This record gives sequence, structure tokens and C-alpha cells, in this order.
Amino acid sequence: MKDKLSQEPTLQDRGLLAWFARNHVAANLLMIFVIASGIMALINARVEIFPEVSIDIVRVTVPYRGASPTESEQGVCLRVEEAVASVDGVKRVSSVASEGSGTIVVEVEEYANLQKVLEDVKTEVDRIETFPLETEKPIVVSLDNRTQVVFLAVYGDVAESTLKNLAGDVRDELTAMDGISQVEIQGARDFEISFEVSEETLRRYNLTFDELSATVARSSLDLPGGSIKTAGGEMLFRAKGQKYSGRDFREIIVRTNGDGSILRLGDIARVIDGFEDSDIAARYNGKPAVMLNVFRIGEQNALDISRMVNDYVEEIRGRLPAGVDAKIWYDFTDMLRGRINLLVKNGYIGLALVFLCLML
Repeated sequence: MKDKLSQEPTLQDRGLLAWFARNHVAANLLMIFVIASGIMALINARVEIFPEVSIDIVRVTVPYRGASPTESEQGVCLRVEEAVASVDGVKRVSSVASEGSGTIVVEVEEYANLQKVLEDVKTEVDRIETFPLETEKPIVVSLDNRTQVVFLAVYGDVAESTLKNLAGDVRDELTAMDGISQVEIQGARDFEISFEVSEETLRRYNLTFDELSATVARSSLDLPGGSIKTAGGEMLFRAKGQKYSGRDFREIIVRTNGDGSILRLGDIARVIDGFEDSDIAARYNGKPAVMLNVFRIGEQNALDISRMVNDYVEEIRGRLPAGVDAKIWYDFTDMLRGRINLLVKNGYIGLALVFLCLML
């Protein structure tokens, strides 16, 4: 009887560890599966500086040049709020009225489709016919979820236009690389072409400022001219008259006189091909600078973007004009690398503790 009872398996013999101890192949297969899963997860892991969160927001911006905050609120913000409040999927609507523009922020419900709400909001805004005449075309966009990776500076003691053009070239070359989609220029004023004419000159030529302004606007347009179907196919016509430089604007014909002489804009007005009148400016190492902000979006890898930008900066520094240099002002992946190094260090310590416990 004692021999029979002693042959029965105990509770320890029937446990999970005991089963794996008796089935070495299953234990080894499980170990290989766990290791392979960890390696695959490590290879396919998306490296992010900060965790991504869903931003379900639609922003409507209506430029209203020369308007005060009160006028922007009355003429833009209130009308857009009333139009989009009834759109299905809208959670909350708020607005900010500022000098020269009105901005309306539309928060979208979690259950709603952001793209559909964006299209519905755009449709409702386009239907508004009571905007003041001085307003420009509304800009309706959804806020993108993106993370800043690298802050790059192009600087030097050269003209502002030279720095702006060089920064534009750098932006175009960076976005042409595989893995970089968004680069923004900051710290630089926008190009602007303006003209100045005195009241005395207008009276001399029997002109009004509104007439002159309308003539300039009509003379700088790209208009579709329709199409003609022929036996050889369909031909599209387009009138290309958009002006892009101060020289082009100076050649605009304001009036043709009865004696055949031509009055051009450059004859009566001072055409300024420069920058908008604003207080935007940036300096780096005491020199004028233009900053470029490189972002990561979607499935892009922040470490790959940082490596490509650093390599590009080292390459471009040798072909920049004299007096101009480029440098990484701040690299946000330094913080990411510190986190990864801390994680690896903790992993080694944990592995050593596991082996120590097993050995004990």
C-alpha cells in the first residue's frame, strides 16, 4: 500500500514547471517564440520623442486685413460659429478674434469621422455670403499630429532676401529626401510687393487710388481660357499674367493715352519688391538667421530624420556662399537617445538580476 501511494504524482509533480521540465522540446519552442517575438517587436517599433495622441480639431482662419479684434469678432467669428454649430459630429466651437484675422476652432466628437466633419465645415463656411468685403478666402484645415525633431539655423551677415532664398533651397532639398515630409521656415518675413503713389501724382494723371489698385489686380492674374476639341485631341487654354517680381509690376500698363503713349505703373508709383512690414526676426550667434523646423509625421522614424539632417548639414556647409553657415540649433532626439540608453541599461541590470536569482 505504501509503495502504491509513493508512486502517485504529488502536487509539485503536476505543476506547470514540472510539465515543462518533463517536456524539454515544448520549453525550448516557447523560449524561441518569446525571443523571436521580442526581436520582431524591437525591429518594428516606432521611435517617437513623445507619444502620439489623436487631435480631432478643425481650424477655420479668415484673414480680415486692417480689422480690429472687435470687427473680426462681429464680422467673422460669430458668423462662422453660427454656420458650423449645427454640423453633425461637432463637439464644441470656440474662436479667437485678433487684429487682422479671426480663428475658429471646431472640436470633433470621438465617434465622428474627422475627414467628413472637415468637408462639412468647409461646405458651411463656403456658403457664408455675409463676410465683409475686406475678408479673404477662409482657410479650413484639420490639425496634423506631428512632432518636432530638429531645429536648424541658416545664418550669416548677408541680405535678408539671400538668407530667405537659401532657407527655401534647404527646405526643398530636405523634403526631397525619403523619410522627411514636413519642413517649415520660421523667423523670416514673407515676401511682399507693394507700391506707393502720392496724391499729387494721382491728381496729375486724373486717377484714383481705387482705379489704380483695380488695374494692378486685373493685370496680375492667371485665368483659365477654356478648351477646344479638335480631331487631334483637346487643347486647353490659359491666360498666364501673374506677376512675381517688382520688375514685372513696374511694366503694368495703367492707361493708354490718345496719342499712343503708354502710362506704366513704374512711371507714377514707387514699386517696392521686399518683405512685409512686421517685427519678425531671428538671430543666431549674433548674426541674422532663418530657422527651419523639421517634423516627424505618421510612421517616420525620428532617429532616422535626425541622422539625415545632421549628414545634410555637414554636406551643405561646404557649398554655402561666403559668410553663410548652417548649424543644428537643437536636436530633440538627444532626449530620445537618453531615454533609449536608460532603457537598455535597465534591461542589462534586470537580466543580470534574473540570472543571479536563478543561480541562487
